[in-house]
Amino acid sequence: MGKDVDFGRIATLDLLRLFAALAVVLFHYLFRGAAADDYLASGFPIAAPFALYGYLGVDLFFLISGFVIAWSAEGRRWDLFAIARFARLYPGFLACMSLSFIVMLIAASPQFPTSLTQFAANLFLFSPALGQPFMDGVYWSIVLEVVFYGWVTLALMLGIFEKWKLQLVTGWLALCMLNEFVIGSGAARMLFLTEYGPFFAGGILIHHLFSKGRSPEGLLLLAASFLLSCNMLLIGQSWMLAHYGIAVSTPALFVANLFMYAILIAAIRWRTMVPSRPAILMLGGLTYPLYLLHQHIGYIAINHLAPTIGNWPAAGLVLALMLLLSWCVWRLVETPSRRRIIGLLNAVAERIRARFGSSAVSTTP
Repeated sequence: MGKDVDFGRIATLDLLRLFAALAVVLFHYLFRGAAADDYLASGFPIAAPFALYGYLGVDLFFLISGFVIAWSAEGRRWDLFAIARFARLYPGFLACMSLSFIVMLIAASPQFPTSLTQFAANLFLFSPALGQPFMDGVYWSIVLEVVFYGWVTLALMLGIFEKWKLQLVTGWLALCMLNEFVIGSGAARMLFLTEYGPFFAGGILIHHLFSKGRSPEGLLLLAASFLLSCNMLLIGQSWMLAHYGIAVSTPALFVANLFMYAILIAAIRWRTMVPSRPAILMLGGLTYPLYLLHQHIGYIAINHLAPTIGNWPAAGLVLALMLLLSWCVWRLVETPSRRRIIGLLNAVAERIRARFGSSAVSTTP
C-alpha cells in the first residue's frame, strides 16, 4: 500500500464483480426459486445447500462499490462524478427493465404479473414510492447504490469527501450501529443505508488505505466496518430463517465475510497479475445487465423449458441465454449510450459553468 496510487484499470475487479453476479444468479436459480414464493415449479435439492450462500454476492457488490466509488470520486468535480454515475447506471437499467417487462407481458405468468403502470413507475427506479413493485426483485439493491452515489455527490459538492473522509466514515458507522441496534428506524435504514453501510464504508476504507497508505485510524476503522458488517449479516440471517426456514450459520457467515474482505484486498493488491484485456473488460461489462435481467426472466424460462428438457439442462441453457442477452445489452446499449450521455451532459455542465460561474456546478476549485 502506498500514497496516491494510480490504479489504472483493475481487471481483477471485473472478474470479482462477475463472480459476485454469478453467485447471486445461482442463489436465485438453484435455491430461492423453489424455496419460497413458488417461483420455480421444481427445485435443485442437491445444489440448494451450496447455492444458499450466493445471496452474499450482493454484500460483496456493496463492498466493491465502496472501493470503486471512492476511487472514481477522488479529485473529481461533483457534477462530472454524478454524470458518470448516471451514464453508467441508467441506460443499462432502462434496457434491462424494458426487456423484463416485455418478457413478463408476453409470458403472462401468474407469478410475475405486470402492467404499463408498473413499467411507467419503474422508469423512475424508485417505483415502490409510486405504489408499484419493482419490475424485478433485484432492483432494491440498485436503489441503495443510487442513495450511496447521492451522498458521495453531496460530499463532493461540499468539498469534504477527501478532507473529512475518515471522519465521515466514522460518523456513518456510528449512525449504522445506533439505528440498527437502538432506534430501528426504517426511514433511517433507507436514507442512510444503515444495514449495508458497513460494506460500502469498508470498500471506501480499503481504497483509502491503498491510495494514501496505512494509518492506525484507517486500520481501526476498517476493523470496525468488518465487525459491524458481521453483525449486519445477522439481520439477513434472521430474514432468511423467517422467509425460507433455513439460513447460513453464524460461524459460516463470519468466515464468508472475512473471505469477501480478503478477496477484495487480494484483487487490488495483486491487480497487475491479470492484464486488462478486452475479454476481461467484456466479462466485467456483463455483470450489471446479468444482475438486472436474470431473475424473473430466468424463472419464466426455466419453468417453460424444464418439463421438456429437465431441470439442470434448463437452468444451464437459461444461464447461457442470460449471458448472451447481457452481452447484447452491454455491447449494443450500455457502451455506446454511456459515451454519448457523458459527452452531452458534460457539455451542458460546461455551458452552465461558463454562463453562471463555477459555483453553479461546483463548490470546489
